[in-house]
Amino acid sequence: MATHISLLRGINVSGKKKIRMADLRYLYVSLGFSSVKSYLQSGNVIFESDEEDRAALANMIEAEIEKNYGYSVSLLLRSSADFTRVLQHNPYLRTRSENAKALYVTFLAEIPTSTLLETLAVPDNSDDEFYVVGKEIYLFLPSGAGRTKLTNNFFERKLKVVATTRNWRTINALFDMAMSR
Repeated sequence: MATHISLLRGINVSGKKKIRMADLRYLYVSLGFSSVKSYLQSGNVIFESDEEDRAALANMIEAEIEKNYGYSVSLLLRSSADFTRVLQHNPYLRTRSENAKALYVTFLAEIPTSTLLETLAVPDNSDDEFYVVGKEIYLFLPSGAGRTKLTNNFFERKLKVVATTRNWRTINALFDMAMSR
């Protein structure tokens, strides 16, 4: 069985697209997944499945959420190996020693085109930084996530891909949960 980490985009934010985590866990179990655990209220679910095709799994979960809740959500799946790579290759910790509270990772549904990546830049008058590696964008937000212009919407608009962001603490917690199986 493969362990998967699912990251739902935009649920339980500002009272919209509400899904209780107990209900979300039940939905995953009803789809035949095992060892289902959730973390926080923002749609982080770790589970095991014999199915290894992430696109098929994401489509199945998204369809079941829409069927049960009447709205669509985007879901990005990563493996524990993907999270290992994310944790090991954060440029803000490998080559610098930045405060982990200012670190975030934006997960992308697919690798953006090189043409779009070439035009990507930090908005003027910002001390924020980003570094793109494949389907992840490492963020250093010294003034905090609440003040940045480097939001999911910013990256989705500029790169034309679905994105969802997690803070460094959550990424570590999800990895620990996935590895403790």
